[in-house]
Amino acid sequence: MASYSLRFKTSVSIDLRSIPKKDVKRILARIEKLADYPRPSGCEKLVDREIYRIRQGRYRILYEIQDQALIVLVIKVGSRDSVYG
Repeated sequence: MASYSLRFKTSVSIDLRSIPKKDVKRILARIEKLADYPRPSGCEKLVDREIYRIRQGRYRILYEIQDQALIVLVIKVGSRDSVYG
């Protein structure tokens, strides 16, 4: 299986600033794994959009998979109450 490239929306860096550093390290490690397995166990496709979400602790990572271009685009990172709004 070919490895996907990871891309981030510019707003993701702003999202990560408000999260403690120890949690950011875990979140980024989880995101890196998406390059090899963009649909890991525990990921869920959101009903109303072509976006997936995975959990890392109390945080959610929302991302889009572009299978034709082999790209995983990270859209938003944050706590549950902040990412879905």
